[in-house]
Amino acid sequence: MAKLGKATDSDYLKLWQQYVSNFRNATPIDLTETPAARMKRVSRLESDPEAWFAYYFPNYCTAEPADFHKKATRRLLSHSEWFEVRAWSRELAKSARSMMEVCYLALTGKIKNMLLVSNSKDNAEMLLLPFKTFFEANNRVEQDYGQQQTLGQWESDKFVTKCGCSFRAIGWGMSPRGTRNNEKRPDFILIDDFDTDEECLNEETMKKKIKWLEQALIPTRSISTPTRILVNGNVIHDNCAVKYIGDNLADKFEIVNVRDKDGHSTWPQKNTEEQIDRVLSVISYESAQKEYFNNPMDGGDVFRELTDGKVPPLNRCKVLIYADPATSNKDVSSGSYKAVGVIAMQGLTYYIAKVRLDTMSTAHFVDALFDLYNWATHNHADNVRVWIENNSLQAPFYEQVIMPAIFKQSAERGVLLPVVPDGRDKKDKYTRIEGLLEPLNRAGALVFNAAESDDPDMKRLKAQFTGFCRQQKRMDGPDMVEGGVYILREQASLDATQGIYSVKRKNQFKI
Repeated sequence: MAKLGKATDSDYLKLWQQYVSNFRNATPIDLTETPAARMKRVSRLESDPEAWFAYYFPNYCTAEPADFHKKATRRLLSHSEWFEVRAWSRELAKSARSMMEVCYLALTGKIKNMLLVSNSKDNAEMLLLPFKTFFEANNRVEQDYGQQQTLGQWESDKFVTKCGCSFRAIGWGMSPRGTRNNEKRPDFILIDDFDTDEECLNEETMKKKIKWLEQALIPTRSISTPTRILVNGNVIHDNCAVKYIGDNLADKFEIVNVRDKDGHSTWPQKNTEEQIDRVLSVISYESAQKEYFNNPMDGGDVFRELTDGKVPPLNRCKVLIYADPATSNKDVSSGSYKAVGVIAMQGLTYYIAKVRLDTMSTAHFVDALFDLYNWATHNHADNVRVWIENNSLQAPFYEQVIMPAIFKQSAERGVLLPVVPDGRDKKDKYTRIEGLLEPLNRAGALVFNAAESDDPDMKRLKAQFTGFCRQQKRMDGPDMVEGGVYILREQASLDATQGIYSVKRKNQFKI
């Protein structure tokens, strides 16, 4: 091994030794195999990339690949000219799979010059390390393709294999110009871990990164030679490079979360539902959305600060329960949340007294309606009505699913739930929420119940508020609050109008 990276030399050396040991131990070979049998086996493996990965990377292929893995590999290998962004969740092996694909292309002679680009030179070298040790210490590669390590061209930031493919690690901002392997310009550019949280918060820095990528990095490729560009990362911020590249430059922008739209593990062969639940249970809602669902919630630009406070006695307030049912019958989903909230109004201030906000089955949602109704009446709220959103898109679900479930629960509980459908024709969600709630919040007139601050549902609601922006995927909680505040405001306005009318009418009969 030649010079070490800066990150630090001792750390790099420890990782190198670990990778070497892992590859050596994981790749036993059959010393009695004949040359003819070996050639036949190698030919068979090269015709089946998944089998090739499993044979040469047994220490990485510890679970059967998912369909999205296989489809992504077929796209990449079948297009010599290709630009793809893989915004795959953590624990979906985006870096491991791309390494296997690159090594396959290199050993089969499909690529000759690979650049690995990351957020810094040190990080790029660390990401290049497993590639380097694969060619150094893999017994099966040495048996089938010959020794790959070369003398004098084997360093932590650049090496050239005996099969004729060069590998170089660079960090953003470095000059990639003139990066050649003899006459070959880069024909595979792998961009991995390019975004950092700190940089995404600096708009000028992100502009510089994108400019560098478009004006310095990508033009290192040859115009006449097909080139693959692959970007691995997560959408960690609305201002991140991964999102910009996927939206504006890539042939394919694939987003794969740890769970699919139906709430199922996207890689059940590796990540079980119980394991996912366990991990998500010990991190915050915001962190889970960012790291596992490509839904960053730290980009909010509307509700920067929220007000916590004590809710007045409910019998001194106008109170309603508002519910926003997503048309899904799943208790776990990466899609829309169902939301139910007790909203109270006193004077010009609106209080979010209690809330249920989560992915819910219909039964769970109806339970939440009854539970919050019982909570409100137990706390002496008067004349409480349960308003349920029922626009034209939701009408069939409301009539055919929600109401029958409510009637069934009413009969079982002996409680008649006073349901009122909200058939308002709602316009753009962002505009409605921002227009009605932002002025209230800015004035301190939108108050979250401080007594519920540790409640997981209240935490989710507040996270959706602080992460609220036009690009935000999940606005179900704020949308529910907007619905309740809108109705309370309209009722207050109607009461005031009727009061003025009554006074005028009374004065007409004075002598």
